[in-house]
Amino acid sequence: MPSKDLLNKIALSLIPNIGDVMAKNLVSYCGGVDKVFRSKKHELIRIPGIDEVRARSILEFKDFKIAEQEIEFAEKNQIKVLFYLDEDYPARLKSLTDSPLVLYTKGNVNLNAGKIIAIVGTRHATDYGKKVTQTLIEDLKPYNATIVSGMAYGIDICAHRAALHFNLPTLGVMGHGLNRIYPGQHRSTAIKMLELGGLVTEFKSSDSFDRENFPRRNRIVAGLSDATIVVESAVKGGALITAEVANSYNRDVFAVPGKVGDVYSEGCNYFIKANKANLIECGNDVAYLLGWQEKKLAAPVQKEIFIEMTENEKTIVDVLRSNESLHVDLLSQLSNLYGSHLAAALLNLEFKRVIHSLPGKMYKLH
Repeated sequence: MPSKDLLNKIALSLIPNIGDVMAKNLVSYCGGVDKVFRSKKHELIRIPGIDEVRARSILEFKDFKIAEQEIEFAEKNQIKVLFYLDEDYPARLKSLTDSPLVLYTKGNVNLNAGKIIAIVGTRHATDYGKKVTQTLIEDLKPYNATIVSGMAYGIDICAHRAALHFNLPTLGVMGHGLNRIYPGQHRSTAIKMLELGGLVTEFKSSDSFDRENFPRRNRIVAGLSDATIVVESAVKGGALITAEVANSYNRDVFAVPGKVGDVYSEGCNYFIKANKANLIECGNDVAYLLGWQEKKLAAPVQKEIFIEMTENEKTIVDVLRSNESLHVDLLSQLSNLYGSHLAAALLNLEFKRVIHSLPGKMYKLH
């Protein structure tokens, strides 16, 4: 017999007209999941966002049998059920208001690993895109990064397979319940992923298979990760939706540039041009921009003393010594350097590995 607590957690996700955001609000105001189902109508309608219709949906909910069946399915198939308040629920997702109320996971992946990168792209991957994906993941191997993607054709499955090849953990985010693998051709890869990685979804085994599920999946891909890399994408590609979501979560977004006029590079080139993504050429670029290399680069401190610098460069270094990081505009004001003088000094200092550029036109010392 499943625990009443877990039954209520899954049941809460089943109530009509109550989404993830509203469900969390209910738990917060009522003081617990079980208390949501014990609340009276007059108590419910006092909660912000709960009107007559939603209150009735809660009070008239009777489909606990579906939740019970889901628990039985999970127990039979070694699936772990995570509620958003659970300690091992992904911390990166927990901080987001629209994160799933309940997650279903299978495998051995650490959802709270120290370094997690999403790699996404077109289903119509070119040889160039596949090669870049493999190179990116090979470069990320020294950092033991967990690779996240959506199990789709093209760049997604290439990323999962490359991660397995280089012995990196990889996580597939599904747009359906764990009672199936879609596309079916990826079943053998999915099985291998369970050994060093896993599968995760917000969808129950009883949920219908719907194409509209996949855009919802994209927010989990973006939310689970420190950064999202778009390898190849058309201007209206689904990978750009994931990248847009990552931007809305204030997560780093990187894009691999492609040939001008190439259909499946147009999306990446546009994101770079619109300053929605940092241009990268290899995995080391990603590690550098995320600060993963800082300890390695900062080691030879004494050598920096002997680096030859111009007066403008010395001024910038002096300003940055007094600040952890500065936006280029404030750096300009404090150093009294402008235009080409500032740009040239910053570029030279980057080449000399004295300063480090961060996303958002921020700079800091190595």
